Amino acid sequence: MAVRIKICGITRREDAELAVSLGAEMIGLNFYPPSPRCLTIERASAIARALKGRARLVGIFVNAERAYIKEHFDSLKLDLLQFHGDEDDAAMKGWPVAVIRALRLRADVALGAIRIDKIKADYVLIDTFHSELFGGTGQSRRLETLRALDLRRVFVSGGLAPDNVAEAAALNPYALDVASGVESAPGCKDHDKLTSFIANAKSFHMNKRSSRTNKRSTRGNSGASRAGAKLSR
Repeated sequence: MAVRIKICGITRREDAELAVSLGAEMIGLNFYPPSPRCLTIERASAIARALKGRARLVGIFVNAERAYIKEHFDSLKLDLLQFHGDEDDAAMKGWPVAVIRALRLRADVALGAIRIDKIKADYVLIDTFHSELFGGTGQSRRLETLRALDLRRVFVSGGLAPDNVAEAAALNPYALDVASGVESAPGCKDHDKLTSFIANAKSFHMNKRSSRTNKRSTRGNSGASRAGAKLSR
């Protein structure tokens, strides 16, 4: 299956509509007040109405009160909740939709020691640690280090951009997540970068399927040739 794509930190309806038309399955809406990508419920509602039934809406929260999350969840009919702060397990329990737990990992952390299967969330998002910011930093890590992990329910994030997204897609994670890597300014998506990012991510798996199809076709033709040679004899 082609890798899923989540475009995070959307603040403009036109950016959301382009992302979905290009193949993004999820749109991330930020509700962390200190972030330059933070949305009011009113602005988020306009985006939600435009995308109704076309993509899943992910609400991003950082150390927020449960009442604050519930207000946004109820108002916007969010499809997933992403916890991107220092929330405990209790904060992620009791929601009627899937939850994503963000792990903000230092670039030099030993990933092999992380037990993804022990994390109590439906999905896990791996982001790069920043001492002052919660996500959207654009800081990257060596993607090959993620091969040590079971990525079947993991969103790979942190420093992704059009020029390295194919490498991330090759890891076969559940999804790829990008914010600053496709922006011209915080919250403003660059449409050329957005187009290239999604095309590069999707084309990796399309090329992979095409290669498998060609190999099967070659084997089939080879078998037919051998059969024809036998009949000729």
